[in-house]
Amino acid sequence: MAGIRWPPEDAEPVQTRALTTSDLISDDDRSVAADSWSVKSDYGSTLDDEQRQVDASDVLSSGGTFRAASDYSSDKDEPEAEMENSMLGLLSYWESIYTDEIANFHENGHVGEVWFGVEVMETIAVWIKNLCANFHQGHSGSLGDGTVPKPNPGEEVSKVLASWSVLDIGTGNGLFLQELAKQGFSDLTGIDYCDGAINLARNVADRDGCSSIKFLIDDVLETKLEKQYQLVTDKGALDSIGLHPDGAARRLLFWGSVSKLVAPGGILVITTCNTTKDGLVQEAESFHLKPAATDVQVLSKFRYLDHIDSYPSFSFGGLEGRSVATVALERRLEA
Repeated sequence: MAGIRWPPEDAEPVQTRALTTSDLISDDDRSVAADSWSVKSDYGSTLDDEQRQVDASDVLSSGGTFRAASDYSSDKDEPEAEMENSMLGLLSYWESIYTDEIANFHENGHVGEVWFGVEVMETIAVWIKNLCANFHQGHSGSLGDGTVPKPNPGEEVSKVLASWSVLDIGTGNGLFLQELAKQGFSDLTGIDYCDGAINLARNVADRDGCSSIKFLIDDVLETKLEKQYQLVTDKGALDSIGLHPDGAARRLLFWGSVSKLVAPGGILVITTCNTTKDGLVQEAESFHLKPAATDVQVLSKFRYLDHIDSYPSFSFGGLEGRSVATVALERRLEA
């Protein structure tokens, strides 16, 4: 999946009817979609390069996803701006995209889009490695289901990370899992609801010597997975889910699913460009599964753990913000 920014103000209104594949692959639709979501990939793309440049001042002045710089809890009472519906929330759109991406891979060796760009992907992978190593070292008791042993003094970090089970939601071409493999993770699984994405990911992984990574066709909103994972990552899937015509309801389904996929005591790492860090933390911490027809208050399933603070920031009109936010959340043991 890919990074998304607000479409131009003069873009045509999104149709509410179910779109067909032929609707989605027209030149006009492809141009609007490319302008809405993509960060240029160093690996090559089937989309128009001229659509990729993000004007930071336009984004900041629009008020779409930026707020004044603040500590993590300072703006929790401010509502997030509602996201506009987009074809990017539709499976039919992604099926048409990955049909082109697979053809491009076989013809030219290009793996398609890297959501948020290669630099951000590499930054997240290194940060996750350090986060998990530090979290594990300082964690009281076992992580998740207890299968990861607490490291002995002097034990190599790579040996610890190799024991972690990792799930990547909306894995797309699977390159992010390859980056995690470079950092020492080895129990890696990627899921995507688009079979074309999984086809591409498997082909790319086989070519790059990473055939041990598992790729499964699975919709996180109706997941068939029964296993829990000690690390779950999402780099753009929640953004795409929120752009569906039923985005608000689907985001609730997302949190319900991931709360079951992340092992108690495990970590969820989400990267987004449609929500601020503070907004994402608020959304995660406000989600809980309240027993039906009771007044029993249940603890939130997640709590804030850490975030990446090294992304470039932009200032415009007295506002400061970042085009990408990455937040780590811990799945509560007691919830």
